[in-house]
Amino acid sequence: MLSSFRLPYMLDLNRLKALHAVSVYGSVGAAAEALMVTPSAVSQQLAKLERETGATLVERNGRGVRLTDAAGLLADHAERILALVETAEADFEALRGQVVGRLGIGAFPTAARGLMPAALSLLHRRHPDLVMQLTEREPERQVREVSRGELDLAVIQDWMNRPLAIPEGLSRAALFDDIADVILPASHPLADRAEIELAELYGERWISSAPGTICHDWLVHTLRSAELEPDIACMADECPTQMALVAGGLGCAIVPRLGRDFVPPGARVVPIRSRPTRRIYALWRTDAARRPAIRAAVEALKAVAVDFQYSASTAPSTPSVPSEPASPMAAPMSPASPLLP
Repeated sequence: MLSSFRLPYMLDLNRLKALHAVSVYGSVGAAAEALMVTPSAVSQQLAKLERETGATLVERNGRGVRLTDAAGLLADHAERILALVETAEADFEALRGQVVGRLGIGAFPTAARGLMPAALSLLHRRHPDLVMQLTEREPERQVREVSRGELDLAVIQDWMNRPLAIPEGLSRAALFDDIADVILPASHPLADRAEIELAELYGERWISSAPGTICHDWLVHTLRSAELEPDIACMADECPTQMALVAGGLGCAIVPRLGRDFVPPGARVVPIRSRPTRRIYALWRTDAARRPAIRAAVEALKAVAVDFQYSASTAPSTPSVPSEPASPMAAPMSPASPLLP
């Protein structure tokens, strides 16, 4: 009860973080997944916090839990406290000017495969005392996790004709634009064309990622914009799987060049005249912009991203780690600038 609420001499940040995660994600299990700990560890932290505060924070609600009014009050304060701690850490790191500590980085699947190995290798070579952890995530989830402080930096994508909403409090830096081509079976009548219009693929079946993913939603939107009704034959999230299905004659696919390092013999790549393009950029919390680790990571990503500045006729290539230090970012990472050049 609120009437019995008493604050201890000092609140434990780990326990506040556990309570905040349950408040955000709605369950102990989901909070544990976000914090990358076990559900029992989260439950133990909540139980200790209840003993320390003398307040009931969690009540059973069917198979789940419900936070009490006291927990809601404390979770609101926890959010502000955790944000202040992050700001203090960023300011302290900036004062020291050293690229140290831990950096949690997220990347969508094709970036995790096609961009991050070279970028992380370069970052480790430049700053061996920085501990990095890469997590593969869909862009929408990355945005949420960066906003909540669960990721320090994200590499995300959106399509020119389907922009992704970015909440306030986040800053970003453009890395490069990634062109997508249509993948056709080698036996298709249009497979040997220099380029095609999407409208020429009327009546074709398509290979797509799963519904609810950014690429599936974009494909449906793009096909309908070309007055093509999507007829999905197969669903696979990985681009190599999609191309293998195309090579088997099961449909067509639109696949970006990033991470597309192998085209099976039974498939052909044909550029689309409108050049469907997705934007690749780094995203971080504005409050953490002064962290040297954030700056160093963005500089490494920009150095490696140079390999992906495609023209319409350029074939994709696997990025290599630059042998010489890249120049600093073209513009300072000002928190006031929502999109950096």
